[in-house]
Amino acid sequence: MNVQSYLFFDGKCEEALNFYKESIGAKVDMMMRFSESPEKPQPGMVPPGSENKVMHASFKVGDTQIMASDGHCAGKPSFQGFGLSINAANDAEAEKLFKAVGKGGQVQAPLSKTFFASKFGMVTDKFGVLWMVIAE
Repeated sequence: MNVQSYLFFDGKCEEALNFYKESIGAKVDMMMRFSESPEKPQPGMVPPGSENKVMHASFKVGDTQIMASDGHCAGKPSFQGFGLSINAANDAEAEKLFKAVGKGGQVQAPLSKTFFASKFGMVTDKFGVLWMVIAE
């Protein structure tokens, strides 16, 4: 059994994928727009003007696969009740990742030494996704 995260960016998926590629080295394995679907979407599934939004994408951060979509394309992504944790090889990498993924976002807990890690911090990125960065 395998559990994967699926993020719905509500119209900002391609922007988010480009941000993750640039900031944390994500690799996009696959991306399909609504207009590229082999089957015509059911009525009401794709809001008018959203044909070029992302129907489904798959990307990797390190060895972890994450799936994503624009969902209903309403422009109001909401990520609540979870976060993504990214493990850094050392303190310098943790600082680099924290700064990169947090660009344009909001720090929830500054990157600092804790009893369980040499560096740990939490930051919500500019799309609303909470990232926990840790160097154990």
